[in-house]
Amino acid sequence: MSTFGEELRSQRLSRGIALEQITAVTKISQRHLLALEQDSFRQLPGGILSKGIVRGYAGAVGLDEHDWTDRFLKASFAAGQPVEGDGSGWTEFASNVGKERMERHVAMEQRMRWIGAIVLLLVAVVTTYLTVRIYGVRAGWWDTFLPFHPSTIKTDAVVTHAAAHLKH
Repeated sequence: MSTFGEELRSQRLSRGIALEQITAVTKISQRHLLALEQDSFRQLPGGILSKGIVRGYAGAVGLDEHDWTDRFLKASFAAGQPVEGDGSGWTEFASNVGKERMERHVAMEQRMRWIGAIVLLLVAVVTTYLTVRIYGVRAGWWDTFLPFHPSTIKTDAVVTHAAAHLKH
């Protein structure tokens, strides 16, 4: 009974295909192709990449890719070097990337809410101050409300002028 690698090699040789031809077509290194033919599965990159190498080899030789991939999975399992069949490593990676993006999005939304609340609070404080000041100047109690300060002379003039325009 021959091994997976021996069967693969005999199929390639029976079709008269050299390893260099497979490498030229698939861009898979000869080192990996030889590892397949010698059942040296530990020399393969592992996971979904190993399955891709088997598919590429089988396709270049003209074999059924699905059948040979299944045979490879069985042979690697029998050799004690199973290959992840479902690509769970990639699935976990992709879910972690998605989760991280979602967490960043939520954090950005939270920051924007806080910034919006602070801006709204500042607008409310400034509006309240200006409203009280304008009505205070109109009513004439603003000067008695705060002590006279030289730096507010220009501000008072502007507010008084604005209040005068609002009266008319």
